[in-house]
Amino acid sequence: MIALVAAAGMNLFTFWNADKIVLRMHNAREVDARSAPQFYGMIADLSQRAGLPMPRVYIVDSANPNAFATGRNPENAAVAATTGLLDMLNQDEVAAVMAHELGHVRNRDTLIMTMVATIAGAISMIANFGLFFGGRGNDRVSPFAAIAAMLMAPFAAMIVQMAISRTREYGADRASAEISGDPRALASALSKIAGPARAIPSHAAQGNPAAAQLYIVPTGISDLFSTHPATEKRIAALMALEGSGPTPDRVAATTRGSRSALDPNRRG
Repeated sequence: MIALVAAAGMNLFTFWNADKIVLRMHNAREVDARSAPQFYGMIADLSQRAGLPMPRVYIVDSANPNAFATGRNPENAAVAATTGLLDMLNQDEVAAVMAHELGHVRNRDTLIMTMVATIAGAISMIANFGLFFGGRGNDRVSPFAAIAAMLMAPFAAMIVQMAISRTREYGADRASAEISGDPRALASALSKIAGPARAIPSHAAQGNPAAAQLYIVPTGISDLFSTHPATEKRIAALMALEGSGPTPDRVAATTRGSRSALDPNRRG
C-alpha cells in the first residue's frame, strides 16, 4: 500500500508538471505566428481540424529528427518538433507528423500513460519492499526469490507499459490520417526519419531514456525495448488506410509558401 501511494504521489507531481519538465529537458523554445508563421499556422489549422484548443508550439534545436506532445490535457497541451525534423521533411510530411502528435493530445495519451506509469512504479516498489521487508520467521521470503522478484517486476511492468504505448502509437497514426487527410505523408515521413532518429544522438533521451517514449520514432534504442511498434508495421498500416475511405483536404496545401517560414533557425 505504501509503495502504491508513493508511486502515485510521484506520478501525480509528474503529471501536473509534465509539460514544464519535458520542455525544459529539451531546451525547447516557444514560437508564435511572428517567429515561425508557417509552422505555427500549420498547427493552428491542424488543431482546428482535430477539434482541439490551440496548443503551445515549440521548436527544439536538435539534429535528431523527431517530434512530441506533452501536457496533462488538451487545454494544457504543447507540441514540439526538432530542427532536424523540419529540415528533413517536406510540408505535407511535417503536417502529418504534427497531426500524429495532436492525435496523442486528443486521445489523452499523456493521462493514460501516467496511469500506466503509476502501476508500473508500484510494481517495482513493491518488489523492492519485498526484498527488504519480507516476512518473518518461517514466513520470511527467500533472499533469492526476493532478488528475482526485484529484478523481474520492473521488467514485467516495462513490458506492460511498452504494450500499451505501442497501442497508443497506432491510434495516433490513425488520428494523423484523419486530421491531416494524408496517411501516405505520414508513412513517407516515418520512412525518412526512422533511420536518422536512431543514428543521430538525442541528448535529451541520452540524459533521460524515458524521454524516448514521447517521440514519434524511437531514438538509439533497440526495437525489443522500444515503446513504439516497428516502423515497417506502422507504414503498412498507414498505407492500408490510404484506400480505406475519403479523407479531408490536405492541411499542408493550405499553408504552402516559402520554405523559410518553417525555418527552425528563425527565432522570436
